[in-house]
Amino acid sequence: MGSTGSKGISVFIDQNEYLGAGAGTVDAVVTVEASSDLLVAATPQERVEILIIDCSGSMGAGEKFEGARSATLAALEELADGTHFAIVEGTHLARSVFPADTPSVRADRRSRAAARRALDQLRPHGGTAMGTWLGQARKLAMLHPGAMVHAILLTDGKNEHEEPETLAEEIKLSEGVFTCDCRGVGIDWRVDEVRSISSALHGTVDIVKDPANLAADFAAMMQNSMAKAIRELTLRVWTPAGARVQFVKQVAPSIEDLTGRRAEFGPQVGEYSLGAWGVEDREYHLQVQLVPAAPGREKLAARVSVLAGEQVLGQGLIRALWTTDTALSTRISRRVAHYTGQAELAQAVRDGLAARKNGDIAIATAKLRRAVQLAAESGNEGTAKLLRGVVEVDEHTGTVRLRSHVDAADEMALDARSTKTARVRDELSAGARSARTARVWKEI
Repeated sequence: MGSTGSKGISVFIDQNEYLGAGAGTVDAVVTVEASSDLLVAATPQERVEILIIDCSGSMGAGEKFEGARSATLAALEELADGTHFAIVEGTHLARSVFPADTPSVRADRRSRAAARRALDQLRPHGGTAMGTWLGQARKLAMLHPGAMVHAILLTDGKNEHEEPETLAEEIKLSEGVFTCDCRGVGIDWRVDEVRSISSALHGTVDIVKDPANLAADFAAMMQNSMAKAIRELTLRVWTPAGARVQFVKQVAPSIEDLTGRRAEFGPQVGEYSLGAWGVEDREYHLQVQLVPAAPGREKLAARVSVLAGEQVLGQGLIRALWTTDTALSTRISRRVAHYTGQAELAQAVRDGLAARKNGDIAIATAKLRRAVQLAAESGNEGTAKLLRGVVEVDEHTGTVRLRSHVDAADEMALDARSTKTARVRDELSAGARSARTARVWKEI
C-alpha cells in the first residue's frame, strides 16, 4: 500500500499484496484525488461550451421544445464571462444557429441576449442524426486548438436518420477533442445509444422525464464544467516483462471500463485518458496478471502514474508478495471487494433489464433479485431506490418479484443510473492519509 502526490494530485493504492503459491492475479484500487492546489497551479485555458439541442419534429410534442429552450438559457447564465460558446441545432442535419457567422462568441450580457433571440427563432422540424451533430461540434472544437471544450447534447428520440456506423465513427473521431454530457428528455430515446456517446466522451447520461426540470439539470452540468481546471489527465501504467494488464476500470463515482481505450506508450507501458478534472476524486480498479514466483519473493506488479501532458503529478506502486500463509493470501482488500460488488451490481441491473425486455421473466427476476441483494449489502441507496420502481420486495421474506406494470421512465432511469456507485466509507482520517502520503515518495 502507498500513496504519493504533488501539485494538487494524490495517488493512493489499496490492495492485498499477498498471493498464495501458484497465484498470479493482482487486484488494486487506485484512488486519484485532485485538491484545490491543482486549480491554483493549473495554467488558465481557453474554454468552449457547445450546446447541441435536438430540434427534430418530435420535440414539438408537449413542453419539450420550450423546456429545451429554457434549459439552454439556464446553461448560458452559468457561463463565466469570456467563455466561448456556440449553439447547434440538431435535426437530420446540424447547423450552428448561434453565432451564425463565426464559430463561437464570448459570453457576456450582449451575446447572451443575442443567443436568446436566436433561440426564439427555432422551430421543431426534421429528423434525428446524432453523429452529424457530433461532427458539427467537433468542427467547432477543432477551431480552438488546445482549449477545454465541453458539450451538452439533448435528445428526445432515437438516431433514426443516419446509419449506426456513422454515429460510431463520429464518436471515435470526437474522442479527445471534446467532452460531452448527454440528456434524454421523455421516454422515446435509447439509453444504450446515448450512453455510447457520453461514455466515450467522458461525460454523463441521464433521463429527464419532465421537460420543466431540464433547466435545473443544464445549469448543474454547466456549473460542473466551469469547475474543471485541467483539460485532461492521463493514467500511465507500467508493468514488468511477462505481466499483462487484464483490465482498468473507473469504479467511482461511476463505472466505466477503460481497458479498450489503452494507448501503447512504450514497452510494457499503456496510457488511459481520464478526461477533464476539477477538485474531485475518482477510483480505478486495476487487475494485473503476473508470472507466479516462489514463496517469499516480491515483485513490483505495476507502477501507476498520473500525468498532465508529460508532467508526472503523482505515482503509486502495486506490489505482489508470495506467501504460504493462507491467512495473508486469502485476505481481500475492502475497497477491491466493494467495487467488485458494485461492478456486479451494475451488470446485474443491465442483464435483468435486457432479459425483461426480451420476455425472459425467470432470468430477469434472478438478475434483479441479485441486484437488490448487492445494492443492500453495499449501501447503494440510489440504485436500491430505483430498483423498487421495477421490482417488488417483500420486506418479511425477501422475495423479489417483477412488477406487472412498470413506468417506462422508471426503467430508463434505472438503466441510465445503474453505473453510479456507492463510495467506500474510508476509515482513515485526512491526517492519517497525509502522513501515509508523505512517507511513500522516496519509495518510487
